[in-house]
Amino acid sequence: MVEGTKADPWRLVTAPGSSEYTMYEDAEADPPALVCQVGSTTLKYHLRAIGDLHARLLEQGDRVPLGAADEKKAAPEGSVEAWARDASDPVGGWYGLRNGYRGRFGMYLPPLLEVLGLAELTHEQRNNRVCAVGRP
Repeated sequence: MVEGTKADPWRLVTAPGSSEYTMYEDAEADPPALVCQVGSTTLKYHLRAIGDLHARLLEQGDRVPLGAADEKKAAPEGSVEAWARDASDPVGGWYGLRNGYRGRFGMYLPPLLEVLGLAELTHEQRNNRVCAVGRP
């Protein structure tokens, strides 16, 4: 089996190492999605978030704070989370697809990029940062 499918999802851990979760690609969804399962909670993000976030991190050229926040909380300025909500991002706003569960992009996407060899994360208890690895 190929990792990253519903039958064989990526098994991931948040940057601080405090929570385990799984993610897989659902290319058949409309729009294509990354499905993130955290306990009994399902979050969905645009599948293109992998490439878009990697490109953004390459553009930044330095470590960027994750800034993970729930949908109803403000995201720290300049963070991965703030970028994923901004109207100027490639999808024109939220990368999260499930209303009420659109936040936490900065928590769950960077560890996936790290597993895919596209990013490097710090792994502290708080205030983690990410930078791109590789080329677009």
